[in-house]
Amino acid sequence: MSTTTPFVLIVEDDENLRITLADNLEDEGYRVQAVDGGRAALEAVEHAAPDLVVLDIMLPDLDGYAVCKALRQRGSTAKVLMLTARTLEDDVVQGFDAGADDYLAKPYRLRELLARIRALLRRGATPATATDAPMLAGLAIDRDARTVVRDGNREVDLTRTEFDLLAFMIDHQGKALSREHILERVWGTDVVVDPRTVDNFVSSLKRKLGWKAGCGYTIVAVRGVGYRFEVD
Repeated sequence: MSTTTPFVLIVEDDENLRITLADNLEDEGYRVQAVDGGRAALEAVEHAAPDLVVLDIMLPDLDGYAVCKALRQRGSTAKVLMLTARTLEDDVVQGFDAGADDYLAKPYRLRELLARIRALLRRGATPATATDAPMLAGLAIDRDARTVVRDGNREVDLTRTEFDLLAFMIDHQGKALSREHILERVWGTDVVVDPRTVDNFVSSLKRKLGWKAGCGYTIVAVRGVGYRFEVD
């Protein structure tokens, strides 16, 4: 099989789910490795770097949050799709803070899972738009390096999706953007995501950037529409 074929690592302790998912992904043409625990996942990544990790949160040794965080600390650039029965906002935000790119609640539909995987694998290394961002006081955004630095020396640890969302909102300063439009441009056109996912990402992004009243810029909620990026 060609080495350009995406390599997917499945981390799932339920044997039936693990085998079924591996079979379906292989049928879709992916190279697949499946493991049953967090430590096994980290060991597998040391031997072969995956393009994407399908990561269950409830694992018998290390939970999915710890695994994802360890992957990012080791420099893994693999896209991470978390599978979780936990859908409370705090649980979802915790996954994003650990470095996940997307999440899907169990029980999931196979077609939706495959669509999410395709959308994540299509995401390139560039943000959603190519235009230059306006200068923001105390905030330096390097789109080539995909870094955000606060106050001259503090790098903000953003996930890929958070960075793409920030870039997209800045590029559309002053415009009210619907959740659906944001999802289409940042997540992709064929991925099935609850529009409220945008709310979780905006909340996480604002918290990481330390945006509070009086800081000079923020993403504000527009009732009945979505969000708007504003600069004072």
